[in-house]
Amino acid sequence: MNPAQDGTAGAARGLTTAAATESRAEHGHNVFSAGHRTGVLVTLRLVFTEPMFLLLLLTCAVYLGLGQTTEAATLGAALVAVGGISVYQQRRSDRALGALRDLTQPTAQVWRDGAPVTLPTADLVVGDALLVEEGSRLPADGTVHDPNDFTVDEAVLTGESVTVSKAAGDAVFAGTGAATGRAWMTVTAVGARTELGRIGRSLDTIHTVKTPLQVQINTFVLRMAWIGVGAFVLVCGVNYARSGDWVSALLFGLTLAMAVLPEEIPVAFSSFMALGAARLGRLGVLTRQPQTVESLGSATVICTDKTGTLTQEGMTLRQVYDAAAQTLLPVPGAGAASAVLVSARLASETTPFDPMERAIAVAYAAAGPAGAQTLAPMIHEYALGGVPPMMTHVRQAAGQAMTVTAKGAVERILAVCRADAATSGRVREVARELSAQGYRVLGVAQATPTPGGFPERQDDFAWTLSGLIALENPPKANAGAVIRAFGDAGIVVKLITGDSPETAQAIARQVGIPAAGTVLTGEQVMAMEPDTLRGQAGATAVFARMFPEAKLRVVEALKAAGEVVAMTGDGVNDAPALKAAHIGVAMGKRGSEVARQAASLVLVRDDLGGMVDAVEQGRRIYSNLQKAVAYIVAIHIPIILTVAAPLLLGWRLENLLSLIHIIVLELVMGPTCSVAFENEPAEPGQMRRPPRRLNASFLAGRELGRSVAQGLGITLTVLGIYLAAMTQGQDAPVVRTLVFTTLVLSNVLLVLVSRSFTLSALRTLRTPNRVLWLLLGLTLALLLTTLFFGPAQRLFGFAPVPAASLGWCALAALLGVGWIEGFKAAGRAWPRPPITQEPAPGA
Repeated sequence: MNPAQDGTAGAARGLTTAAATESRAEHGHNVFSAGHRTGVLVTLRLVFTEPMFLLLLLTCAVYLGLGQTTEAATLGAALVAVGGISVYQQRRSDRALGALRDLTQPTAQVWRDGAPVTLPTADLVVGDALLVEEGSRLPADGTVHDPNDFTVDEAVLTGESVTVSKAAGDAVFAGTGAATGRAWMTVTAVGARTELGRIGRSLDTIHTVKTPLQVQINTFVLRMAWIGVGAFVLVCGVNYARSGDWVSALLFGLTLAMAVLPEEIPVAFSSFMALGAARLGRLGVLTRQPQTVESLGSATVICTDKTGTLTQEGMTLRQVYDAAAQTLLPVPGAGAASAVLVSARLASETTPFDPMERAIAVAYAAAGPAGAQTLAPMIHEYALGGVPPMMTHVRQAAGQAMTVTAKGAVERILAVCRADAATSGRVREVARELSAQGYRVLGVAQATPTPGGFPERQDDFAWTLSGLIALENPPKANAGAVIRAFGDAGIVVKLITGDSPETAQAIARQVGIPAAGTVLTGEQVMAMEPDTLRGQAGATAVFARMFPEAKLRVVEALKAAGEVVAMTGDGVNDAPALKAAHIGVAMGKRGSEVARQAASLVLVRDDLGGMVDAVEQGRRIYSNLQKAVAYIVAIHIPIILTVAAPLLLGWRLENLLSLIHIIVLELVMGPTCSVAFENEPAEPGQMRRPPRRLNASFLAGRELGRSVAQGLGITLTVLGIYLAAMTQGQDAPVVRTLVFTTLVLSNVLLVLVSRSFTLSALRTLRTPNRVLWLLLGLTLALLLTTLFFGPAQRLFGFAPVPAASLGWCALAALLGVGWIEGFKAAGRAWPRPPITQEPAPGA
């Protein structure tokens, strides 16, 4: 391919592969920072500073100081096990996030070895010929070549929000955004040597605030940590007062502190978010911030654009209306309307990149008008602008007359043409009929060149109406099913588009958006008072002739009304609304880089059906995290009380459980909550439930009460076994064996009943989760080893017990855990009313 034939003459300056390698060796990679990857040493530092690890290390040191080498060696092995599990989970999360970063890394199109190549922006080198298109972030500094209606937003460097037009030879800088048009540029600086790098900024730095769920979890863990400190002081004090042995008091105080500390919760949260983001990535939904995963289940409104999201990729020119002949003809075969088609093509870019202009170019070439392949050079242009918008091109070939043509919104074209009332009425009626069929309709006009140069505004030409063109962009095959899926999930869909009201409503009806007859235009939105708009935005399903400020106002109004808003978009003008929405969703294929950076999710396949998958996964992840935390709370209660209650109640056998027993239980609970529950599939009917409130307490009220009740139920049976064996005169090793066995069996049963808040354990047994069964199998194997393998039995301080006694332990565990099944059955018989979104104060 000859680059000049494609309007890419600047690309001829591209490098060879060998030259690119030499340039990289001299100037370095195009990276602004070291990145976000976590190395092994950083991971180890995080693990070694965890409270649980420090408690184990302190206790191990105490045992070594006392000369109790067996206990110290056991705790040393526990240190390795705890550290190994933590490192594995941290690295697993890091790998998941690393894979997502690789998927979301921006790319650039350059010429290498005389051919176009798409590369990660990090691989750009000085001397590359780089194509920059509307909506992209410039990844390096450079010099412009072959600009085509090219303007740049340099606010990131200058603070000025006004776009700057760039001509051939002008300098452009990394971090700025291509606002309109396209251009080729030759890279002159990369990475830290760019202007952006020199002033010490980095586009890779993402500052995130903690989500409500993160705040709740951190607060809960902090409170439990303080409770652990209090428990440590209390147990140490009581032990020392009774025994006078400060070493024994310290060890059992550490035992209780370790039992209280719920360090599994933050580990589970980070694992769920990272692995959930990785799962979404495999479904074609990339999350720029893993924390976004937990907010997906809260979405109550999805504001979607039309072109390429609900409708198919690309457009086709179907009808042409010749205003002079008052003739509406199909395309191809426009016949007398070819003059309108010529004007529309002249008013488009020479090398079109917009779907509408591409459709016009295809129809123009197919119709075969004279000069179809050789458009006159453009000598002046007026960029797309105004409300509603239009654009104007002035062309002139050597020795030929100058042509001035424009295309844009029908209302704007009629306004600048100043057509008489009869003509305007006929054109508006044709436009309405075409729009009602779902076509996108543009007005086309031509003008007489003005002597003495070009007017300041494109409106000031002496315009004559040429006619209309109607472009088809039919709905995607799955659009109706996607809209129904959102409706079933209690999510309201609103269509926000720049099309005319008639076109927007026609598409809304075709895909089945409820209340498609309700419509507001961008001008109406901007004219409304905030309180009025808050009510109207919620009651309106279709927003037409929208522009950036109006989109932003609609999103803000919906948020003010208490809705949790997801917003889809692909262009530069969508970025403010994407950033303002709770969940911004950018298109991966046709979306601009600016839109992708403003959004929190990217749909790789530009298919809104991916949002259905994302919402489903978000709800699954949140539900499973709730189950995991509820399980952690429930199992910690009997462990804490089994350690503390006998001491505080003055039982004959106190301090029965030691650090070794607590450590084993912790090793069982950690992977169970953060790995087994994360692998749980979604429960049936999950997508037919209403969204949860974004600010709803994660584990409070009924949910927290249920977990506490589960924990107390297990506590009663464990202490019952404890007290019964002690009353029968059994010695400490036998009582310890029975109590520990009951605790472990209760843990196994608690995992099984916690797999669902509503379904019975018998039903969830049929739900596949190989990881869960593996962990439960390992737990039972560990229990059997401590009961029947001599060295392990002696290490844990156990004694042989009859099978009948173990049967009583199993029965006690079943009673302590199984009662919740009756509670779930009652909930299925008398379900709670659905949770609805609470309006914001003043709504």
